[in-house]
Amino acid sequence: MVETKSIPILLLGCGGVGRHLLRHILSCRSLHSQMGLVLRVVGVADSRSLLAVSDAAAAAAAATASMDDAFLAELCRSKSSGSPLSSLVRLGGCQLFTDSEAKGKIIDVARLLSTSTGLAVVDCSASSEIVDTLKEVMSLGCCVVLANKKPLTCAIEDFEKLVFHFRRIRFESTVGAGLPVIASVTRIIASGDPISRIMGSLSGTLGYVMSELEDGKPFSQVVKAAKSLGFTEPDPRDDLSGMDVARKGLILARLLGWKMSLNDIKVESLYPSEFGPGSMTTEVFLGSAISQLDKSIEERVTAASSKGNVLRYVCVIENSRCQVGLQEIPKDSPLGRLRGSDNVVEICSHCYANSPLVIQGAGAGNDTTAAGVLADIIDLQDLFK
Repeated sequence: MVETKSIPILLLGCGGVGRHLLRHILSCRSLHSQMGLVLRVVGVADSRSLLAVSDAAAAAAAATASMDDAFLAELCRSKSSGSPLSSLVRLGGCQLFTDSEAKGKIIDVARLLSTSTGLAVVDCSASSEIVDTLKEVMSLGCCVVLANKKPLTCAIEDFEKLVFHFRRIRFESTVGAGLPVIASVTRIIASGDPISRIMGSLSGTLGYVMSELEDGKPFSQVVKAAKSLGFTEPDPRDDLSGMDVARKGLILARLLGWKMSLNDIKVESLYPSEFGPGSMTTEVFLGSAISQLDKSIEERVTAASSKGNVLRYVCVIENSRCQVGLQEIPKDSPLGRLRGSDNVVEICSHCYANSPLVIQGAGAGNDTTAAGVLADIIDLQDLFK
């Protein structure tokens, strides 16, 4: 008979990634049962409140209490329609905590479960204000799984405190969604093989935009098409600024031991500062301003093509520097052959000097990111009873 391990989960953030994670957990019940695993969701939080099982102490003692599957399915439906977590209290079996009370309850649950069954705190939010809470739950012996990049790109001191407990933290989905980028980098480092360069297209949105520009389409048309396909943030400037790529680059650079901050990274925005959110609305930007960028972008695409190259928006980590922006890339290279919204990462080291390690695949999307988060949770199973 297979001994069953239980992993209690407290989910922070039930937006697109968080809801997809819950759906993955529900759909994988049979698979996890065959593996001798059961994932117990004991709490779910959004930006305003926390829903937790009614008696965390009983949950710790019984090692069985959790939100049932029907409730979790209804939670996903409710949050998808924009309803607050408070609307679910009527279904019973849970307690609602709001604002600062919610933060305190997260710590209480962590303290109770850390000494009995253990707890995995899973951050699928987009908050930079959760860092102190994550550090505290880790100090209590809990595990942390991150899809949220911001805790790892805040102050270097916070990064070091989180990754100090490296066995109890996983953050594969912060770079490349479900692609094994973090795992590959950490394995190479652990082998004593010095990494000399990491270069990659780390934005599915910008990967799509740059590959479409090769077909001669205007920049403005491509960006609007990307937005209509759901590839961009509601305000495409969040993607076009390059800051999301910079955060991913910072995480990788810090893994290499570099004590960097976001301010140390040279970032090329694809729009000028006078077109920024502080100067005009999204509607004005997409309606009239963005077309003013078509000519300059077209000239750069043409210049690259005349040399047998293509234009890509890449992150380069090399010689203690990290920079993010447009570069001309040989057409026949892995980055040059990139099409659509895939991510591609090339890692060069002593062992991978002449032929870089190349990782390519879907690097964006709530479903893909959530699958990566779930894999990270499962990877922690040996730390649970």
